[in-house]
Amino acid sequence: MSKRLLLIGGNFAPELTGVGKYNGEMIGWLANNGYDCTVITSFPHYPQWKIQAPYTKSRYWYKKETGYYGHVKVYRCPQYIPARPSGGRRLLMDFSFALSASFQLLLELFRKKADFVMVVAPPFHLGLLGVLYSKLRKATFIYHVQDLQIEAARDLHMISSPALIKLLFGIERFILGRADIISSISEGMIQKIREKCGHTITSFPNWVDVRLFHPLEHKQEIKTAYGFASSDTVILYAGAIGEKQGLEAILHVAQQVRHQSHIKFLICGAGPYREKLHQQVHAQGLRNIQFRDPEPFDNFNRLLNMADVHLVIQKASAGDLVMPSKLTTILAVGGVAVVTANEHTSLYKVVTENEIGIVVPADDAGALASGILQAVTKSQEHITGNARRYALEYLSIDKIMSRMEDTIRAST
Repeated sequence: MSKRLLLIGGNFAPELTGVGKYNGEMIGWLANNGYDCTVITSFPHYPQWKIQAPYTKSRYWYKKETGYYGHVKVYRCPQYIPARPSGGRRLLMDFSFALSASFQLLLELFRKKADFVMVVAPPFHLGLLGVLYSKLRKATFIYHVQDLQIEAARDLHMISSPALIKLLFGIERFILGRADIISSISEGMIQKIREKCGHTITSFPNWVDVRLFHPLEHKQEIKTAYGFASSDTVILYAGAIGEKQGLEAILHVAQQVRHQSHIKFLICGAGPYREKLHQQVHAQGLRNIQFRDPEPFDNFNRLLNMADVHLVIQKASAGDLVMPSKLTTILAVGGVAVVTANEHTSLYKVVTENEIGIVVPADDAGALASGILQAVTKSQEHITGNARRYALEYLSIDKIMSRMEDTIRAST
């Protein structure tokens, strides 16, 4: 008899990046391995920060879908999406989704019982819905933390009120204290969560489909297809373009190497910070930086293989709060990544101990430039080989989901 799982999360397929990507792939794996899955989520909007076609006409009301992975039921709930997200607007967005999802959850209370209710944070306070369902329907409550949202909002000065921050931490402790299984994606984050609640935290890292993302030959031909010369050295940033990423560093590096005409930068993605970044590039007259819209999923493996160097950039204030999901696909294609991370972070430890990238201090444009020049002037064959092997051994979706399923089954 199949197990029933209810997922509550603010992002889901067909979003191609971030939490939505992993939620979609997780449910796909579970559905293909005998689970009867139901999803309560929002309309796809990330990283563009606007509802994506063909959902634009449905954005103000609820929508049921049944086409995902054969038999998965997906309930999409309306929410406020700010075109220019600030700290206050993002709080309003998260609250609006939690409110609309609450009405959908009430309906689920009167339907066939789920054995497991899983909440993926952020938004962290969706955990309250998981607590409610688990108590009323006697389901196992799984709380998975993709991002320590409150710390990120505090450290990035998105929320400045000490009283509000204290209240949010109190709500989070309430949720953690009532979860049956708590999981997160990095050792640094696991340690921070453990300090809050004292519970055992399961490691559930972000994965990659190593069959879809793999090394390709004929890189020079791929470069020309993307409009570069075959002799160009392409430095790629592919992902969300937001304030948290600290992408201004790319502009500083581009300024330093502007006389080396073969070095080109490509920023591929969308987000609330993109227009401001584009204006800065124009104001500084940087002709060695190009922008490109998010790549369709079917072409993403080619895009990653085209690049000579990949940038994984985050601000020092993010610390261990975010383990960059983009790094998994870079490793899978055997890419050379220049990663900004300080010594105390789990990201620094993973990359350096396994020799799967070049690590430079965060918020240091000079160090980033040195790391990029190191990547393009010295042979990095050991990194490319190590990266692909690490992805195969530690980041395969089948291995990670199998371990997570063992944890879920052990809790029943």
